[in-house]
Amino acid sequence: MDIVKDYTSETIKLTPDCGGEVTATLVSSKFNLGNRKSVLYLHGYVDYFFQAHLGEKFNSNHFDFYALDLRKYGRSLLACQHPNYCKDISEYYEEITIAILQIHESGNGDIFVLGHSTGGLIASNYMNDGQKKDLIKGLILNSPFLDFNQNSFQIAIVCLAAKLITSILPYAKVHGALSPAYAQSIHKDSYGLWDYNLEWKPITLPTYFAWLLAVQKGHKRLANSNIEVPVLVMHSSASSEISTFSEEAMSKDIVLDIIKMKRVAAKLAKQVTLLEIENAQHDLFLSRRSVREKAFSEMFNWLDKIESKE
Repeated sequence: MDIVKDYTSETIKLTPDCGGEVTATLVSSKFNLGNRKSVLYLHGYVDYFFQAHLGEKFNSNHFDFYALDLRKYGRSLLACQHPNYCKDISEYYEEITIAILQIHESGNGDIFVLGHSTGGLIASNYMNDGQKKDLIKGLILNSPFLDFNQNSFQIAIVCLAAKLITSILPYAKVHGALSPAYAQSIHKDSYGLWDYNLEWKPITLPTYFAWLLAVQKGHKRLANSNIEVPVLVMHSSASSEISTFSEEAMSKDIVLDIIKMKRVAAKLAKQVTLLEIENAQHDLFLSRRSVREKAFSEMFNWLDKIESKE
């Protein structure tokens, strides 16, 4: 059983890291059949899998659905661990590879990966360097975190400071780096539609300097990206930077800069489809019903086209 109705979860023991014992969690829909194409979902930063409706949509469109709670996130967070902490996003490759192999062995269809935000950055890097990338038929990115919002000079200064600080204090963190406005726009206790565990996905959370450096390295690696499978990059029609909640948060990406996102996304692979979803929030599939239904429709149309080209 799992905390989300109609799903099961399995703990994956991983190789201990600098902090000690590490696990990940593979979540599976109870409506998986085991003999058809599958999708593996990778969540974003300060996140975990709770979107039951996402799996339902894939199941109803003839996919088996799986999701990973990566190490130190959500279901996988162990006592005394530093939430969301990593030194390099390649650390997540181990659980992604294990999950892909397990999905491959339990089914006989194509496997796709769907990554949201930081999960999209991790998935994009995995599709360049991951051990089992050849088992993946296509990559879907939901508002991927492919670049920082700041300009190159600001990024250089912040990352230089982060390197100096983490050389002395590896678990140093900064408060207030992320605006609470996005979390407020999606959680039902504020202005949003969704219920989830606020201990695992809090409204505000300090950001580790080591994590910032890990993300920067992930961004730099994509400068030489050569993903060999078709890639769909889905994003909002507009972005905006706001520090406190406003109505903009309900119809724009207030987390990432979509202009910079599209610039990097276009060079990820030889076959990249950029798809704009009008009035979408940062997580397209947590947007208002009409918006997310449009995103689902467009995504499955793209998947149908990929399948028809075989």
